[in-house]
Amino acid sequence: MEVNLQFWRGRKVLITGHTGFKGAWLSLWLESLGAEIAGYSLLPPTQPNLFDLARVGTGMCSTIGDVRDLKCLSRLIHQHKPSVIFHLAAQSLVRRSYAQPVETYATNIMGTVHLLESARDAPFIKAIIVVTSDKCYENSPESRPFQETDRLGGRDPYSSSKAAAELVTSAFRASFFTQAVADRKIGIASVRAGNVIGGGDWSPDRLIPDVMRAALGKSHLHIRNAHAIRPWQHVLDPLCGYLMLAEKLCLDPSHFSDSWNFGPELSDTLPVSEVLNRLQALWGSEIPWQTDAAPHLHEEAALRLNCHKAKTVLGWKSQWNLHDALAKTVEWYKAFSANRDLRSFTLEQIRTYQSSNS
Repeated sequence: MEVNLQFWRGRKVLITGHTGFKGAWLSLWLESLGAEIAGYSLLPPTQPNLFDLARVGTGMCSTIGDVRDLKCLSRLIHQHKPSVIFHLAAQSLVRRSYAQPVETYATNIMGTVHLLESARDAPFIKAIIVVTSDKCYENSPESRPFQETDRLGGRDPYSSSKAAAELVTSAFRASFFTQAVADRKIGIASVRAGNVIGGGDWSPDRLIPDVMRAALGKSHLHIRNAHAIRPWQHVLDPLCGYLMLAEKLCLDPSHFSDSWNFGPELSDTLPVSEVLNRLQALWGSEIPWQTDAAPHLHEEAALRLNCHKAKTVLGWKSQWNLHDALAKTVEWYKAFSANRDLRSFTLEQIRTYQSSNS
């Protein structure tokens, strides 16, 4: 299980959502591999943010734009001529989706439509990875791990918008990108990851950023549901899967154009309270928290992913267990607190991850 360095060196890549947490990590990784990257995204969503702290924009062509703007997105694609596209641009917060459902649906659904529509007359594109979420599945009372063939759904605007983005991706693939209906075939896959963690995430209403802000003395920690169960994984684990899948899509689009789960081992699918305890032990001091007793909007109680397909077909697996993932995350925020060079520090964590894969 490893990323092919030769495949990415000099390859033209477009990343939508490159200023976000996950997109910034992916951009840095591809920069370190020698890819020629263009990014298209809104301004970084928080202050501070990984994109600025790690000076991600210095190693790529960064364009500030909105995926809801079809003309602007299409123009950049035809200017840069990427062979691989990673579509990460999204409204990614469940609670914000309740406050801003129109923005959520417009970004997550029509943004995906615009990306795929822009690819229809772009002969240089070989592979597209559309990033959705583990929340795209319709929750089952059985609470068993979701597999790719399970029914899509979602009770909240965010989850349902991600399910709809999956349907859009499948429909575009079948309608426009198979050899039966076109003179060429683009490899198009959708990917569903768990709760990604790692240094540089400052998003509101997410456990790790909230805990780290409290540890750094920036805020009080209020926990909505200490018993909620989530599939925790370091951000580099699913990103490794995305890179491996993109390579396969370029070589054999017929075999790999599908939906894929990239999640941790089931032993690392734990309740919030257990993750809190482990974070406090790694930080080295108590991080006081209290239960937020206010009424809360609906969020699923348990999410688990079945990743048998990625393991057996791609040869991918989660490389860092939860202890490693939390330790690397805490190290990053301690480096931030110590005013370390965070570009160098983040790239070193990527190198450490790559060496553990080889």
